[in-house]
Amino acid sequence: QVQLVESGGGLVQAGGSLRLSCAASGRNFRFNDMAWYRQAPGKQRELVAVISSGGSTNTADPVKGRFTISRDNAKNTVYLQMNSLKPEDTAVYYCNFHPPFYSWGQGTQVTVSS
Repeated sequence: QVQLVESGGGLVQAGGSLRLSCAASGRNFRFNDMAWYRQAPGKQRELVAVISSGGSTNTADPVKGRFTISRDNAKNTVYLQMNSLKPEDTAVYYCNFHPPFYSWGQGTQVTVSS
């Protein structure tokens, strides 16, 4: 059974930084594309950043230049470095395969105050 466990969220002021982690258990994902997603209150879940099995990355326009996705295959972990945070980044952040395949984890709450 595959489990995805996100961590690292919290409350931060605008302009601050956070680093999110996603640990996967139950299978190795080194040959899979992985991604971070987020869901703000009252909105649909959206794609934030993708990293391919080979390490190529792509980020959504709203976070381009501020967020960086990375992975450590030896630890079966994906990271999201978030800098210059804005109040509109407030959401629950989730990781999953890309496209999503396994059940969603509990996510990690990121709240950015103005």
